[in-house]
Amino acid sequence: MTAPLRPADDGDLHRMLRWRNHPQVRAVSLTRHEISLVEHTAWWARVRADPDRRVLVHLHEGAPSGVVTFSGVTSPERALTWGFYLDIAGLDARGELLPAWMSLERAGIAYAFDVLGARTLGGETLATNRPVLALHRRFGFRVVRQYEQDVDGRPHQVVWTEMSRGT
Repeated sequence: MTAPLRPADDGDLHRMLRWRNHPQVRAVSLTRHEISLVEHTAWWARVRADPDRRVLVHLHEGAPSGVVTFSGVTSPERALTWGFYLDIAGLDARGELLPAWMSLERAGIAYAFDVLGARTLGGETLATNRPVLALHRRFGFRVVRQYEQDVDGRPHQVVWTEMSRGT
C-alpha cells in the first residue's frame, strides 16, 4: 500500500495550481482570485526553501489527489497550522470525493502528530464552509475562536479549529 502523503516536488507544480484554482476550492479559500503560474511559482520557491513549512501531496487510491500544507514545523511550541485542498474535478468524476476528504483528513492529522511531532494542529475555515467544519468536528477538532477577516475586500467570518495531541 502506498503512503497517503508524500512531499510535493517540482513535478507537482502544475497539478497543484490546477487543483487550487478550481472554482469550488477558490470559493472556500481566504485567497479567492485565480492564481497565475508566476504567482504560484514564486510561492513554490518560497515554501520549498522554508524549513518551517511542508507541502505534501495526498494520494488517494495511490493517485495524486490533493495537497496538505503545514506551517510552524520548527516552532518550539510545536503548534502547527494546516491547510488543504483536493482535486475536486478528478475525484468528483470518479465518485471518490467524500472518501478522499476522509482519507486526507486522517492522513494529515497522523502526519502532523506522528511525523512532525505537533502538540497542536489548527487551521482557519470560513464559517460558511460547513462541510469542512463538520469533517473537522468528526475527527475531534474543537472551535477555539471565531473572528472576522477581509476576503476580497469584504468581511467574512472565520472559524479557527484545533486539536491537541491525544484528543
